[in-house]
Amino acid sequence: MSYEAGSKECRHLIEAKDSLLSAMESLSNINSTDLLQSQIKEIYNKLEIMHDNRKEIESETNHF
Repeated sequence: MSYEAGSKECRHLIEAKDSLLSAMESLSNINSTDLLQSQIKEIYNKLEIMHDNRKEIESETNHF
């Protein structure tokens, strides 16, 4: 996991995203898991949006 400055919430979001990437990698080696991988990718994308929103909030807070 790469380091990224930010709040504890951002770090948890990064950890969750990394865990999902690991799960998708593991599932890629198992037959008939395409649907599960797709669902995990959807969750990952939602976490990515949450992370982007959180970074924006923190940027605005730290800007002033």
